[in-house]
Amino acid sequence: MENGNKRLAVLVGCNYPNTPHELNGCINDVLAMRDVLVKHFGFDHNHIELLTDAPGSLVMPTGANIKKALDQMLKKVEPGDVLFFQYSGHGTKIPTAKPGHPFRQDEAIVPCDFNLITDVDFRQLVNRLPKGASFTILSDSCHSGGLIDKEKEQIGPFSVTNDGTLQQSCSPKTIPFESILQHLTSQTSINTSDIGTHLLELFGADASHKFNLHPHEPDSSESLKTDEGILLSGCQANETSADMNPMMTGGKAYGAFSNAVQMVWKDHLGSLSNKEVVLLARKSLEAGGFAQHPCLYCSDENADAPFLWQPQGSGL
Repeated sequence: MENGNKRLAVLVGCNYPNTPHELNGCINDVLAMRDVLVKHFGFDHNHIELLTDAPGSLVMPTGANIKKALDQMLKKVEPGDVLFFQYSGHGTKIPTAKPGHPFRQDEAIVPCDFNLITDVDFRQLVNRLPKGASFTILSDSCHSGGLIDKEKEQIGPFSVTNDGTLQQSCSPKTIPFESILQHLTSQTSINTSDIGTHLLELFGADASHKFNLHPHEPDSSESLKTDEGILLSGCQANETSADMNPMMTGGKAYGAFSNAVQMVWKDHLGSLSNKEVVLLARKSLEAGGFAQHPCLYCSDENADAPFLWQPQGSGL
């Protein structure tokens, strides 16, 4: 692949202030990432859209606003472009009633309004890429392994095992399915455990496509070929990602995975492949005593490709 003609990014940080699910470091994560993209990866400030739920934010990171920003980015893409999406915030797992998969659970991120964005939504975005463009997703959230539906696993749950426990100085970036269901039920007053019913009632056409699919409508992601989607997840699908408490880290709050990636770039000059970034982030987290294992999902070719197709000579 040629170095991209355009480099476009959407960065989303959700701290959920003044809620029972409040986090500390997610906005810091995306602000730090914006600086890195500009200084080291050839991005222009004007081509980076930042969505946070900081007090006074003009555009809140709701499900509809995040999907709108991603949709607008995809509408601009041409062959050779490099797209990047970072999400730092809560993730969750939702039960899926698919024929033949009665106990399957799928991954989703939790925007500030709880309008879930699911693995099916990210699959549909990747499917829109023209040949020769790439779309890298870095998700610092719980259960983020597999966040692009049916993307090939390169570094996954079976690459390493660790029986460690989460450090006490951090909070898991997850909202249990039951808590999400309770929150949505309080707004719809509908007595059902089907989360899709609540999301469609509250958000209509802005709800995830996963819940808009008719039971007999063919799943557009069922038959896939090699694509240019690249997912670096903060943890395995069954794990949590850590949000560091500023009281325990000398006043700086951050996501453990986002921070590990930053450390990797500081410690290694020159270009790193997607696979190298994930493996080095795993080592960094393991050294710090974290029980989360970043994963990589992409094609074989993209596993060995430079992260964000880093321009030559832009040493970190």
